[in-house]
Amino acid sequence: MRYTGPKAKLCRRLGVNLFGTEKYTKILRRRQSKPGLHGGKFTKKTEYGRQLDEKQKARFVFGLSERQFRNCFRKAVSQPGDTGENLLRLLERRLDNVIYVSQFAVTRMQARQMVSHGHLKLNGRRVDIPSIIVKPGDKIELLQKHANSPLYNGLDKLKDYSPKWLKVDLKKLAVEVLALPEKDDLEKSIDSQLIVEFYSR
Repeated sequence: MRYTGPKAKLCRRLGVNLFGTEKYTKILRRRQSKPGLHGGKFTKKTEYGRQLDEKQKARFVFGLSERQFRNCFRKAVSQPGDTGENLLRLLERRLDNVIYVSQFAVTRMQARQMVSHGHLKLNGRRVDIPSIIVKPGDKIELLQKHANSPLYNGLDKLKDYSPKWLKVDLKKLAVEVLALPEKDDLEKSIDSQLIVEFYSR
């Protein structure tokens, strides 16, 4: 199951803004102690503790359940090359993440809702599965009936900061996948090697 508990508490425990919105950054700045009644300073963690935290951090950043994340890791292991990079590359290629990095959504959680509610078409067909892994040549577009939704107002005025492996048209509300994400395009806040070590125990 996905985490549905207090988000601020989770951000404080892992010491990072997991959900992208500014309020959690402010909370972390204001309360630099462990969550809970007695709080206290963070103590040095064991190697296992660091590995577990990194796995949890990646899972919450991308919004996956434990089972989904484990399955994603298994896919990464089965592919040639560096397992950690493969894992992050698969996470980057999730449809909900593509919508987020294309700036259609403010957070990955919002992007996941947009996909789940069927706002988008993939290669001309309406989709509602956020975990779809996109591939080069895929084309994503907003359903015309949602074009005037307040959710998408003002996107055409944004500066395009999307990664080079995507071609984003914020005026037409469309995205084309040009290539696979390269190492420099992967999420930099996550140490994938620690995750590999966690699952290798």
